[in-house]
Amino acid sequence: MMNKLLLLEDEESVSRGICFTLEKAGFQVYSCRTISEAACILEACQPQMLICDLTLPDGSGLDFIRNVREAQNNIYILCLTALDNETDFVMGYSAGADDYMAKPFSLSVLTLKVQAYFGRSHKEDSVRTFGKLRVHKNEMRAWRGDDEVFFTKTEWRLLLLFLQNSNQILSKNQILEALFDTAGDYVEENTVAVMIRRLREKIEENPAAPQYLKNVRGIGYILRDGR
Repeated sequence: MMNKLLLLEDEESVSRGICFTLEKAGFQVYSCRTISEAACILEACQPQMLICDLTLPDGSGLDFIRNVREAQNNIYILCLTALDNETDFVMGYSAGADDYMAKPFSLSVLTLKVQAYFGRSHKEDSVRTFGKLRVHKNEMRAWRGDDEVFFTKTEWRLLLLFLQNSNQILSKNQILEALFDTAGDYVEENTVAVMIRRLREKIEENPAAPQYLKNVRGIGYILRDGR
C-alpha cells in the first residue's frame, strides 16, 4: 500500500517541487493551497503525514495544525516555515507538530525525513496489540498472553484487511470484494457478520462487547486499534 501525504503549501513553485520529488520517491501526495481544501482531503483520503506551511491565505497554519492534532493523534505533522527562529519552532511544537524545516530547504533532506518516518512506522506496524492479544503481521502469528492464537486463512485475510485500514470504516461490500470473487461466486448475505463474529472471538477480551472491532450502524465495521 502506497504511503499517503497531504501537502498544504500555497507557494506554487515550492509545492510543485515537493510533489515531484516525493512522488518520484514512491509516495502518494495530495497537494492543496488552502486550509479549507486540506480539511476536505484529510477527511476523504486519511493521509498518514501532513506537510504544512504556516503562512496560508485563509488562516493560520499553527491553528490548523492544532485542530488536526486534536482530531487525529496518529498523523505525523511536519511544518514548513520561512521563519527560522526558536520562538517559531516552539510555537509549532506546542501546536502539535512533530518536526520542522525552515525555508529554503533541501528537497533531498525533506525526502530523507519522510522516508525515515515511514521506515520507522512500518517497523512499528509489524506488531500490533489489542488488549492482551499481540499480532505479528510479518510472521502471521498471534498470541494472547503466552498462548498462541490460531486463525483460519479467511480470518487472517480479514484481520490483515482491517490492520491495513485501521481506524477506517469498511463496508460489507468492501470486505466481500477484498476476500471473495463476488462477481463469480455466490456469497450468503450474513457471511460478513459470521466472519466478524468469529474474528471478535479471537481478538476481543469480551466479544459480546467489543472494544476494537466495532459496528458502525448502517455503514459497516471499523477496527480502532487504540494507537
